[in-house]
Amino acid sequence: MEIKVVRIEKPEPINFILGQSHFIKTVEDIHEALVTAVPGIKFGLAFCEASGKCLVRWTGTDDAMIELAKKNATLIGAGHSFILFLADGFFPVNVLNTIKTVPEVARVFCATANPTEVLVAETEQGRGILGVVDGFSPKGVEDADGIAWRKDFLRMIGYKL
Repeated sequence: MEIKVVRIEKPEPINFILGQSHFIKTVEDIHEALVTAVPGIKFGLAFCEASGKCLVRWTGTDDAMIELAKKNATLIGAGHSFILFLADGFFPVNVLNTIKTVPEVARVFCATANPTEVLVAETEQGRGILGVVDGFSPKGVEDADGIAWRKDFLRMIGYKL
């Protein structure tokens, strides 16, 4: 077995969700869940089929996000994994629970806009995702000023009242 590090390739502000599912139906079901949850959502989704033709299956509503999804799914190459890119202005917090309720979705590894590395195990059979490195390590523990900044920031962007 060999462990590989696959860096997600994307523009800085773009959010994505990386997960694992168990069935080719995932592609259509996630698509339907997204457009139902957020009318007008712009996204690209790619899914690595783990049996049959073993193709990268894809869908979406935004050509640039679709291309990002296909490219990164191919780089990761882990069976039954999916990657969903959300266009600028769309965020995982608005669709994450929707994604988790899709019956085929077995797990979500991350939902982020941070620089991300995917740890992939490669065997003679194929590839599997071991985990992710999402962003950077902490540089300390927040103090009173940090707490005040966090609370103010969440209210400024409209996520808290």
